[in-house]
Amino acid sequence: MVFSEQQLNKVNEIISRYPEGKQKSAILPLLHIAQQQGGGWLDVSAMDYVASLLNILPIEVYEVATFYSMLNTNPVGKYVFEVCQTGPCMLNGSEEIIKYIQGKLSINNGETTADGLFTLKVVECLGACGYAPMMQFGKTYREHLTKEKVDQIIDECIARAAANN
Repeated sequence: MVFSEQQLNKVNEIISRYPEGKQKSAILPLLHIAQQQGGGWLDVSAMDYVASLLNILPIEVYEVATFYSMLNTNPVGKYVFEVCQTGPCMLNGSEEIIKYIQGKLSINNGETTADGLFTLKVVECLGACGYAPMMQFGKTYREHLTKEKVDQIIDECIARAAANN
């Protein structure tokens, strides 16, 4: 992986936000750029590249990339359904929603559908406890989930994917 000149300009701008010797603080935004370029996930070469840009050890990047649920270290589908499994969501039915999605899409947590359209990730708190159960896909939050709402979301995603082809 190599960033374009435009991406490198953005990388330099991000790194310049931090005091000398603290450039490692730019790791998350750089990983987001790398993930976007990598088709939604980070392979080892992408993480190594980010480490080289920040002049840090690759393990320091691996630690961050494997900690945050918004970073993917395996290939993912076009739509990544991140379903919250924290207490308030579980008390309000997220376990049933997770099982429903698994059955509907014939995938388990961490798996991607055969057509490459959907990935299911069970994640920790997404910060919308008052709207439980909820999930995020991309920058979209969907709250007060029901089986019917999940069906609508899946249909929306299928329609969007068809419109973009």
